[in-house]
Amino acid sequence: MKDIAVQFGKNVRAKRKELGLSQDRLALIANIVRSYAGRFKRGEVNVTLVKAYSLAEILDCDIRELIP
Repeated sequence: MKDIAVQFGKNVRAKRKELGLSQDRLALIANIVRSYAGRFKRGEVNVTLVKAYSLAEILDCDIRELIP
């Protein structure tokens, strides 16, 4: 299960970089604490479906691009 969380985090990071967003900026827009963003990027926490869909919207992509 952790592998899925890690891949989700990598996918978010790739989309974020593609859009030129810093981790700080993404956290601000998504209304999450920056350290939380780092933790889900590393697969240390599971993101809720609500937050996953919110991130997809912020990153202007389909949720299927983020979920492995």
